[in-house]
Amino acid sequence: MNEIIGYILISIGILFNLFGCIGMVRFPDVYNRLQAATKCVTLGTILLLVGVAVISADGPTGAKAIVCAVFILITSPTAAHAIAKGAYASGVPLWEKSIVDKYAQEKKDETAKTQGA
Repeated sequence: MNEIIGYILISIGILFNLFGCIGMVRFPDVYNRLQAATKCVTLGTILLLVGVAVISADGPTGAKAIVCAVFILITSPTAAHAIAKGAYASGVPLWEKSIVDKYAQEKKDETAKTQGA
């Protein structure tokens, strides 16, 4: 029974990774691509590793898979945030059909607040 659940988790993880890779190729700008990479690929990789842990049950392979999953859960969103912030700071433009730039609005509000005080 554990093997069936493990293989189901691995299959779902492969699908999430596939969709994330397709999103990285199809999305128009670096910020949307980072979203696909962070959300889909992180979840897909974690599902793969949990599936491996379920299949290997008590062995050291399962423990290593869980440790790797926790590491990816912590580092992947942090790295994507740092890349997006660096891209924005270096002037990488948003997609021309983007509707809202919240970061620019926050900077504008901050500037207005400091000048008004």
